[in-house]
Amino acid sequence: MKFLSDIRLLVLAIWLGAAVFFIAVAQSSFAVLPQRELAAAVVSRTLTILNFAGLAIFALLFLSSFFSKGNANKLLIWLERILLLITAAACAVGQFVFGLWISLKRVEIGRPIDELAADDPLRLQFNQLHEYSVWTLAVGMVAAFLTYFIIANRKFGVAKKLATDPYDFEKEFKR
Repeated sequence: MKFLSDIRLLVLAIWLGAAVFFIAVAQSSFAVLPQRELAAAVVSRTLTILNFAGLAIFALLFLSSFFSKGNANKLLIWLERILLLITAAACAVGQFVFGLWISLKRVEIGRPIDELAADDPLRLQFNQLHEYSVWTLAVGMVAAFLTYFIIANRKFGVAKKLATDPYDFEKEFKR
């Protein structure tokens, strides 16, 4: 079971690393590319990959959570499952709700967003949808981060008895 836990941690860490790297890609794209529309296309495509990968990864992690040992803390197992569902839901909502609404808003605008006035209602709606998308990803990342520590701190095997005398070195010298 430790091997399964290590694989689960690795997959979770890969997704978390990709999510953090996505933030750098998004900022770099807008800083380097000559047109903001090109940067938006790169960010949108990268976020789509991150969200679909997250849906697959967190579905697998959720299903594999049912293969835990019987002596594990049931409360922590259920907390882990809830956090995995929250992260999967964040990926789904980010992709299928806010991603779709942002795409529809871009079509409705019909030209580069930067050409709209700062107080234009369409631009304000777009900015609000973008902010919701950012917060959704942040919630998913926090839930994944907490899940990582729950899995990493799971105890395996039989719990050892605590010695009543902390200075009992008798078993240290036995062979």
